[in-house]
Amino acid sequence: MKDNPEYAVKLFKDGYNCSQAVIGAYCEELGMDMEMALKLASSFGGGMGRLREVCGAVSGMFMVAGIKYGYTDPKDKVIKQKHYELVQMLSQRFKEKNGSIICRELLGLDIKHDSPVPDARTKEYYKKRPCVELVKCAAEIVDEVLKEKELGSC
Repeated sequence: MKDNPEYAVKLFKDGYNCSQAVIGAYCEELGMDMEMALKLASSFGGGMGRLREVCGAVSGMFMVAGIKYGYTDPKDKVIKQKHYELVQMLSQRFKEKNGSIICRELLGLDIKHDSPVPDARTKEYYKKRPCVELVKCAAEIVDEVLKEKELGSC
């Protein structure tokens, strides 16, 4: 069986953004084409296009949850509520482990909007950024929740 958290880390180190890395690690389980997943998630890196808002790894978790457990009937308030409960639970678990779900807070930045130019992925980049660990954490949380849902405890 594929180690999704490690695969997410590999994808991130290959140059994909944090959101792409998380959803990309789950394409097989989701029955989703990798190219489509990468395109879907491409806008969410850097806290949504480097706006430094919600962390891309968190957005990736939410996309996995939506594809796996999302609702399609806008009138079914019960299933909609259950889905939002799942999203809030994912957010809370990430926040408990990392202190925030906001990109700029996780990176220790005091700016609201960053340059749209992506940083070069150098050794220094990986030393100063916790993104690898955040991507891995997000994928670990997804693995936990998928396992819990299979066992019926979530």
